[in-house]
Amino acid sequence: MAGAEPGTTTTGVHASDDARRIAPESEHAAGSVLGRIRRLYENDDATANRFRYALLAFDLFTILFIVSTSFFERNALLEVLDVLFGLVILADFMARLAIKRRRWREFLRPSTWADVLAIASFLAPVTGEAAGFLRVLRTLRLLRTYRVAARLREDSPFFRRNEEVVLAAINLGVFVFIMTSVVYATQFPNNPHIGNYADALYFTVTALTTTGFGDITLPGTTGRMISVIIMIFGVTLFLRLAQVLFRPNKVRFDCPTCGLQRHDPDAVHCKACGTVLNIPDEGHY
Repeated sequence: MAGAEPGTTTTGVHASDDARRIAPESEHAAGSVLGRIRRLYENDDATANRFRYALLAFDLFTILFIVSTSFFERNALLEVLDVLFGLVILADFMARLAIKRRRWREFLRPSTWADVLAIASFLAPVTGEAAGFLRVLRTLRLLRTYRVAARLREDSPFFRRNEEVVLAAINLGVFVFIMTSVVYATQFPNNPHIGNYADALYFTVTALTTTGFGDITLPGTTGRMISVIIMIFGVTLFLRLAQVLFRPNKVRFDCPTCGLQRHDPDAVHCKACGTVLNIPDEGHY
């Protein structure tokens, strides 16, 4: 239209105005998506708690998948399942990274790099890489799920009464699984005595308990150092579990005055400062 300014429509409205109107809507939609993701990962409502329990179940199922597939030859079905697991883990990783305000700090955490390597190992069939050893790093994600402990205290009376025993058992179990995976990944190609994951588990347990039957050994300097690590750290974790199993039962309750957390189940006063306590009681102590 004659006389119209450059960049305007026939109604005299700048085209850039339309872009300005669209941009806030796009930003609002992106913010809304991030807000929903953040609520799932950080809120304490029923939906968020179910979501975190689902992540915990997925982590446990992934571990079972890693263990069970070690007994089978690699085939097309297992490679497809690997890719599917990798895509789910990648989506979880990207979602957690997206809601962080200082994302670069996440890459200073060992658990972040464990996730990156685990994702690469599961997606390796896409590029044809043999990255079996990296799959064991997926186990480290179980450590991240310890943050659900606060929720379990509220949802499970059994967990409240036996929290230290449960966490000590989980620590020992995670260590055994990681070391078994290391033994399997490093010995399977060369050690005729390590034919599957069960063989590696058998060696790990005999080394941890210092039983040492001798029917399976890890040759070479690397094998001996792995055995030393299993014995030193494994025995320490095992003794920790035994300690909490045989120690007199205590309940966890923060004293409002001095902060003492462990008390006798029937305690009325804090032993440290004498403050009157109001410890929740299910009525069966």
